[in-house]
Amino acid sequence: MKPLHGMRILNLAVNLPGPAAAKRLYQLGAEVIKVEPPAGDPMERYHAAWYRDMAAGHAVVRIDLKAEEGRACMDELLTGTDLLITASRPAALERLALDWTTLTQRYPRLCQVAIVGYPVPRENEAGHDLTYQAALGLLTPPHMPRTLMADMAGAEQAVSAALALLLARERGEGGGYAEVALSEAAAAMAEPLRYQATSPGGVLGGGIPEYNVYRSSDGWVAVAALEPHFKKRLEDALAVRNKGEYQAMFLGKSSAEWQQWGQEQDIPIVATKIF
Repeated sequence: MKPLHGMRILNLAVNLPGPAAAKRLYQLGAEVIKVEPPAGDPMERYHAAWYRDMAAGHAVVRIDLKAEEGRACMDELLTGTDLLITASRPAALERLALDWTTLTQRYPRLCQVAIVGYPVPRENEAGHDLTYQAALGLLTPPHMPRTLMADMAGAEQAVSAALALLLARERGEGGGYAEVALSEAAAAMAEPLRYQATSPGGVLGGGIPEYNVYRSSDGWVAVAALEPHFKKRLEDALAVRNKGEYQAMFLGKSSAEWQQWGQEQDIPIVATKIF
């Protein structure tokens, strides 16, 4: 039996990261009901396959929360729900009477994870994954981010917050509320840069030859021989010591050959995928 078997999650969030968090909670055994606005989740229009993946196994209902009938349906769904996930700004939730102060009075055992852009006092300020990353120095203009790091990190933080709330409730502490600010989730993921570990020339930013990327005869390879035993094994086998020697050596074979060689030598070397 999975740990969240018997728990009901009600997800009001669309796009990311709420649905990604709901997917993880579903994988842990929870029943998930996804409430979408009448026009549906915009993610279904942007990336239909990704939308279907995140909503797989969930009961999806469309409700107009601004209509009296929709509010009645929402009240019915909240009765017996263990956890509510929201991703609207607090001011919008207040207008719908879905803010925590209102909900906890009506549903004392309910837990809520509210995903917001920024913490108090900026909780009603607009933001997006791109702007969170830009503010933290994680962009290299004009290139766009390779992944939605803030959203995906926020989804995992939402899962952690949900589990903590449900555990506290099961220990007799009643329902609880937690906010996950995507800007703070992004900041946590940016700590390697903040401590200059991954800044250009940093230890993990190209400053040492054993942890770097190199051209091969047909592409690129990532070499991560960071630990001393990996480094010694690599340098003894290839008779290389500095970055120039590394560069010359890795040009001599294809990426696939180097990856195979790394597996044989138990050294982390992989062919670099380029999409």
